[in-house]
Amino acid sequence: MRIVIPEDYQQAVRGLDCFARLQGHDVRVLDQPLQDPDATAAALADAQALVLIRERTRIDEALLARLPQLRLISQTGRLSSNIDLDACTRHGVSVAEGSGSPVAPAELAWALVMAASRRLRAYGDALHAGRWQSTGDATLGRVLRGRTLGIWSYGKIGKLVAGYGQAFGMRVLVWGSEASCAQARTDGYEVANSRAQLFAESDVFSLHRRLSDASRHEVRPEDLARMRPDTLLVNTSRAELIAPGALLAALDAGRPGMAAVDVFEHEPLLDAFDPLLTHPRVLATPHLGYVERDSYEQYFSIAFDNVLAFAAGAPKNIANPQVLGR
Repeated sequence: MRIVIPEDYQQAVRGLDCFARLQGHDVRVLDQPLQDPDATAAALADAQALVLIRERTRIDEALLARLPQLRLISQTGRLSSNIDLDACTRHGVSVAEGSGSPVAPAELAWALVMAASRRLRAYGDALHAGRWQSTGDATLGRVLRGRTLGIWSYGKIGKLVAGYGQAFGMRVLVWGSEASCAQARTDGYEVANSRAQLFAESDVFSLHRRLSDASRHEVRPEDLARMRPDTLLVNTSRAELIAPGALLAALDAGRPGMAAVDVFEHEPLLDAFDPLLTHPRVLATPHLGYVERDSYEQYFSIAFDNVLAFAAGAPKNIANPQVLGR
C-alpha cells in the first residue's frame, strides 16, 4: 500500500523499532505541519492509507473529497474529534482505532506540577542570565506536602496523578462523573461535595477530562474566579475544556495565580508572542503528554499492525465496519 504518515514534527517515526514492520510498502513520512487545505490535499493525494499521529491532522468532508484513493485511516491511540467518522463512512474510508497508555501524560502532568511549584523555569532562566537564586521578584517556590490536589476527573490518567499526589503527602480531592467519584471513594480518596468546592479548595488543580461536546468549554470564568490567588492550574488534557480566553483573563485577574499548560486551542502554536507563552505566571510545553519513545512505540506498533491487517484482507479494530461490506 501507499502509506503516508503526516506531521511527524520530531522526525521520530523512522527511528522507531516498529517502523520496520512496514517494510515492503511504499511509505512517506511528512515532517511539516499541514495547515493549508490545498497543501494538505496535495501532500496526501496519492495515499491509500494514512497513519495519523494523535489529533495533529484533521480529516473532514472537504479533505476526503480530494483524496479519492484513500481506503484506510489508522489512528494512533483512541479516535478523537480530529476525524469525522461519518464523513469517512460516506467516502468508503475505513478507520482503524488504536490504544494508548496513561503513563506518559500522567508523568508529564506531575512534572509540570513540580516544575511550576518550585518555579524551575524562572530560576533556570535567571541562572543562565548570571543571577544566583534571584528571579527578579520576591516570589518563592513552595512544596506540595500538606497541600490539596484537586483532580477533575478520575479516569486512567487522573487515577495515576492522584497516586502521585498521595505519595507526595497531599490531600487528594476528586470531582467528576458519578462512576469516577464512586471509584475514587473505593480507592480511598476524598470526593468534593460540589464542583465549587473543588475549585475553591485546590492548591493544585489538575484537569483530566476527555474532550466531548458536553465537556467543551466546561470550565467557565466563574469556576476560575473561585480559585485562590496562589493556586496552580495544570491542563495536560485539552485547551478546549476551558472557555475561550477564560484562563488568560483569570490569570490577569489573579485567580488562579499560576498555570502550567501542555495544550492550546490552536496547534501547533507557532506564535512565540502568544499571550499565554509570554505571561509571567505560565509554564508552557508543546503538547508533550504522549510524545516520548515508549508511548510512540506502543501507539505506532498498534497502528502499523492495523494497516498490515487491512492490507492482508483481514481488517481489525475498525470503528466503522459498515464500510467493509461495500
